[in-house]
Amino acid sequence: MVKDKKPAKLSVGAMAPDFSLRDESGKTVDLSGFRGKKNVVLVFYPGDMTPGCTVQLCAVRDDWSKFEAADAVVFGINHGDTDSHQRFKRAYDFPFPLLIDTGKKTSEKFGALKTLFGRPVIKRTVIVIDKEGKIVFLKSGMPKHSDILKAIK
Repeated sequence: MVKDKKPAKLSVGAMAPDFSLRDESGKTVDLSGFRGKKNVVLVFYPGDMTPGCTVQLCAVRDDWSKFEAADAVVFGINHGDTDSHQRFKRAYDFPFPLLIDTGKKTSEKFGALKTLFGRPVIKRTVIVIDKEGKIVFLKSGMPKHSDILKAIK
């Protein structure tokens, strides 16, 4: 990550940048593949098996039927490796894939990075992308699922 070069600030109404990442099973997920088909919810989280991240992703799991009813797919994203993601998903029975953002490049594209003790770390961020590829919700922290789902038309 180059300090001088900041990615363009994303905002609600902007087109989401494309990405291609592998999930915990090795399957490649391309954001562009959902255009015209599904709403996409990206949950950027700092670490597998950590207390806050476990609470956040278990809440998505517990509200899974609401996300399905909103015609949305959900992806958890961080820099954890395949083994870490598999253990996390298996331990908590997540019905959605966990994507591996090696090098944190996708997190950087989506503004989900911050600097902590001089190192880039993933900032807890939720982004909703509509079927046309436009960002309709963008919030740091752990937003209410009712607010996330309201953003999906």
